[in-house]
Amino acid sequence: MKMTRRDFLIRSAVAGSSTALLACEGSAPGRRTETDPITGEGKKALLVWGGWQGHDPDKCRDIFAPWMRDAGFELTVSDTLDAYLDESLMDSLDLIVQIWTMGTISGDQEKRLLKAVKDGVGLAGWHGGLGDSFRQNTEYQFMVGGQWVAHPGGVIDYRVNIIDHADPITAGLADFDMHSEQYYMHVDPANKVLAATTFSGEHAPWTEGSVMPVVWKKLYGRGRVFYSSLGHKAIDFDVPEALEITKRGILWASESRIKGPEAGLVQPVYRS
Repeated sequence: MKMTRRDFLIRSAVAGSSTALLACEGSAPGRRTETDPITGEGKKALLVWGGWQGHDPDKCRDIFAPWMRDAGFELTVSDTLDAYLDESLMDSLDLIVQIWTMGTISGDQEKRLLKAVKDGVGLAGWHGGLGDSFRQNTEYQFMVGGQWVAHPGGVIDYRVNIIDHADPITAGLADFDMHSEQYYMHVDPANKVLAATTFSGEHAPWTEGSVMPVVWKKLYGRGRVFYSSLGHKAIDFDVPEALEITKRGILWASESRIKGPEAGLVQPVYRS
């Protein structure tokens, strides 16, 4: 059964809010203590949105930009990939959130983005906004940890299974249902998978029983990278678990410069 909003709020109250669940793994002198929740306070973030309009980049911007500001981030919002060419901005960032499906990225834009993340800027995103952004750019896909290749049946009903119940991004959450695109992806085996989905084979019989990562985190250089395939449309974030996982993932990625790489992220074995 799908978790009701009441059930979800009860679970969240027990486990903590999106920020409280992300208690520090260590402390940064003069910044906060180990038990303080993660927030955006003292952090600079860039949210870049655009690309294919079918994924509601503007509506998703309007969900997450206000929340990020409320969480304390000093946020720059840009509707152009040229933001990646602003060296002073990029050098100042703790976090990049990208909502940009398809399109193209120039060599200089990609080079500056890759360098920023490799040097320790966190990167977070979801669905095609991060996992189907630039189909010709394999180094970009290496950084993200996966690339969309299909969604058999289009918008369908499917179940998301929590794989890691101990990780702060998914702690306290139970399996849940989505009515959206069930992404079939080519995935980096070095990702730490937090949630997955199993393909029924109804729309592509040869995929029956395939377990596909839905939510993961990984490293690219010193940068923390968070990805969720949930979020085909802005309405998908009406599912409380989908919204909560994304918020927690953004906060986790924002710790990249403060906390550095997280140990134990290479976990290639998972099951639903």
